[in-house]
Amino acid sequence: MLTSYIEKILRAKVYDVAIESPLDLARGLSERLDNQVWIKREDLQPVFSFKLRGAYNKIVSLSPEQAARGVITASAGNHAQGVALAAHKLGIKALIVMPKTTPEIKVKSVKAMGARTVLFGDSYDEALLHARELEREKGLTFIHPYDDPEVIAGQGTIGMEILRQHPGPIHAIFVPVGGGGLAAGVAAYVKFVRPETLVIAVEPDDADCLNQALLAGERVVLPQVGLFADGVAVKQVGQETFELARRYIDAVVTVSTDEICAAIKDIFDDTRAVTEPAGALAIAGLKKYVESRGLSKQCVVAVASGANINFDRLRYVAERTSLGEHREILLAVTIPETPGSFLRFCRILGKRSITEFNYRYFDSRSAQVFAGISSSGLEGDKSHLIEQLAAEGFGVTDLSGSELAKDHIRHMVGGHPPCDLDESVYSLEFPERPGALLRFLTALGEQWNISLFHYRNHGAAFGKVLLGLQLRGERERFEVCLQNLGLPYQRQTLDPAYRLFAGGRISGQEV
Repeated sequence: MLTSYIEKILRAKVYDVAIESPLDLARGLSERLDNQVWIKREDLQPVFSFKLRGAYNKIVSLSPEQAARGVITASAGNHAQGVALAAHKLGIKALIVMPKTTPEIKVKSVKAMGARTVLFGDSYDEALLHARELEREKGLTFIHPYDDPEVIAGQGTIGMEILRQHPGPIHAIFVPVGGGGLAAGVAAYVKFVRPETLVIAVEPDDADCLNQALLAGERVVLPQVGLFADGVAVKQVGQETFELARRYIDAVVTVSTDEICAAIKDIFDDTRAVTEPAGALAIAGLKKYVESRGLSKQCVVAVASGANINFDRLRYVAERTSLGEHREILLAVTIPETPGSFLRFCRILGKRSITEFNYRYFDSRSAQVFAGISSSGLEGDKSHLIEQLAAEGFGVTDLSGSELAKDHIRHMVGGHPPCDLDESVYSLEFPERPGALLRFLTALGEQWNISLFHYRNHGAAFGKVLLGLQLRGERERFEVCLQNLGLPYQRQTLDPAYRLFAGGRISGQEV
């Protein structure tokens, strides 16, 4: 079996369409992890993904009769682009079935290469079933995304290139896994040529079909898969790929969405390239493997498998990156509803940057604050902070691991107060630097009761705050305080967004 795959890999005709992608040293990541980290840049391929290797190698091997019927495939995007490019180059008609969840950038790319597209289902597996139906109805030739020897061999050329580009010892090569074609092809070649080199598969923890299959000793169908890393959102590993993986894959590492987002940033920092979530999967697994095993002074390689990401997803990626790097802590903190409590809380935080601070008055006894707080990322930093707050009498709940908190609650904190507060509301800005929020609250002192507070760090030069206070006839004095601080502000009590979603009774001064 192994010899057969080596022959197929050596004969693969991928270079009619693919480049030999560079193997780049990630200098920043290497220094941080105390290992030589190399990134195999498949994001630089003509379709910004490794998938064109296997797709072309399969299509160019078709008989004239098969090619004449036209080809069909199912794909979450990258294999679709590979098939579309290969079919266009060879003058073959192509029909691509893609999940409705496929990023628009991938759909547009497929259409631009002349292929017809059908959007069906919410996952790759649903699209695959529909593609198989169309295959039978229209007599088309199916090009499997991963579970085909010619496709596997095409992807295996990546392993061949890595060993040629880095002739020295390699401790481990990390490869992302969806259906398993890339991992199977790379593992087959590497284990034949350098059996001492580890090949480690990496999967999202919410789409770990290979991991579950290896644990069960047979292929399993996941009841559902996470769609964040859409390029690997597969419910069942391939039959042929599983047979190769169980023989030649040394280990599987699973990673979280936050860890994938942090890896996207790592790749950007070293290469200025923005990969898609599945494209950063191997780097995320590499980091987790190295850190969990205390690995140092070794050569490790990760395949950056693709860069087809919708621009609007970058907002979400950036938001989750700090959590993935363990540099942000999300806490729910119970604070006594008395003047000066906010200030006392901020003094405990010291020079830590506050990334988010949400509060809305609810009752006269205690306040529930949702806070995002910067962390050094070092082990024990979070627990130390929680212990400090608890020692000062604040109730603390760690929400850093709560998906509900990260995806929804942090944006939903607030609402209308349960009683009339006679509050005045302001939006204001202050220079974004460590301690700026603490200095602002210190200047306010305990003069006025804060009834609403929302702050979110956006990485800009200025921090923005929405602030509600019970001024009790002292609006002018408060505004003089802001002017003395040099802070630009606007009164927002009459703003319709505030009135509709957060407002109480309008202060008499505002009418």
